[in-house]
Amino acid sequence: MLKAVVPALALVAVTAGCSSSEGGDEQRLTAQRENYCTQLGAWQEARNAAGTDTPGPSGYDVVGAVAQDAFLAMRPLRDETVGGGRTLAEATVAAMNNSDSEAEGRVVQYCDDVGFETLTR
Repeated sequence: MLKAVVPALALVAVTAGCSSSEGGDEQRLTAQRENYCTQLGAWQEARNAAGTDTPGPSGYDVVGAVAQDAFLAMRPLRDETVGGGRTLAEATVAAMNNSDSEAEGRVVQYCDDVGFETLTR
């Protein structure tokens, strides 16, 4: 069920919102980055918790809901680069939809680079 929910959320998140490069408000950008890294960390925690047990449908629902929050937090930052020719949106989608550990490493490194490394797992 999670595999069906997350791709749909990713598509919505990537195609909606506005780019952080359009706004010059540094405080707002910092808050958006902190929110994204907080949500990414929450997704990692929920995913790891679901992976340690045999999750029932409610476990997948929790991970999917937390993933949705992370996708929504990523929207205003989606065009920021994270290396390897990827944007934050592309790396987030790959990490959450495809269990791409390299992409997850890139988004965790992004959080480290913007000063919120302690928010991720």
